[in-house]
Amino acid sequence: MRLLEAVASHEEGAPAKQLAREAGLALPTAYHLLRTLAHEGYLRKETGLFVLGAAAERLSSSGAQQNRRGMITEALQHWRDAIGVPVYFSVYREGEIEVVAVADTPGNPAVAEWADFRETGHAHAIGQCLLAQLDDESRRDHLDRYPAHSITPYTVRDDRALLRRLNGQGRMQPVVERQEYALGTACAAFPITVGSTAATMAVSLPSHQAGRLLPAARQLQNEVGKLVGTLAFSISI
Repeated sequence: MRLLEAVASHEEGAPAKQLAREAGLALPTAYHLLRTLAHEGYLRKETGLFVLGAAAERLSSSGAQQNRRGMITEALQHWRDAIGVPVYFSVYREGEIEVVAVADTPGNPAVAEWADFRETGHAHAIGQCLLAQLDDESRRDHLDRYPAHSITPYTVRDDRALLRRLNGQGRMQPVVERQEYALGTACAAFPITVGSTAATMAVSLPSHQAGRLLPAARQLQNEVGKLVGTLAFSISI
C-alpha cells in the first residue's frame, strides 16, 4: 500500500529506487513487491518508471463510488430524522427500477420488499413516479417486460389504467399510492431532475397515518433541491 501511495503521488511515474526510498523499504523488497503489483495489474512499467495500472484505477473508482453512496445515505438519514419518516432514493437505469438507498428506523421501518420492486413498478409510488418520467417508447418497453397486474385489492388492474394515471400526473407533483404495493402502507414519491436520468425521492407511512404523507413529501421536496448535485453523482454508482 505504501508503494501504491508513492506511485500515486507521481503523476508521470517514478523509478523503483525512488519508490523504495519514499515507502521506507529495502530495495530488494521493493523490487519484489513492484513486480507483483505489476503482474496483478495494479502498476505498469513504462520506460523504467512505475505508474498506476488498470486494477488500481478500478479500486480508486470503487472508493469514489462508496464515498458518493455514503454521502447519499447520510443525507437520507438526516431527512429521515428531521421529518420522522422512512426516506428512499431511486433511479431508473438501463431499463430497471433501482432503489439506491433507504433510511429508516426500527420505529419507522421501510416498506418490506415482499414482491420484487423492479417487477412491480406499476404498484408502488417509486415505480409510478419513475415510469411517469419516461418517454412513451421506454414506458411501453418496461410494461412489455413487467405488465401491470393486481398484487393487492387496491393495485391498478392493467397497463391501460396505469398509462391513464401516468399521463394525468402533473410534472413535479408527488405520486401517491395507498396499499397498492403492500397492505397497511402508503407511499408518496416525487421526481428529481438529475440530467437525463429518471430519479425520485419517496417517503412511506402506515396507511392509518396517511394524512401525514403529503406534508412529509412536500417537506422533503423543499429540502432536496439543496443536494441535487450530490444526488446526480449517485447516478454513476
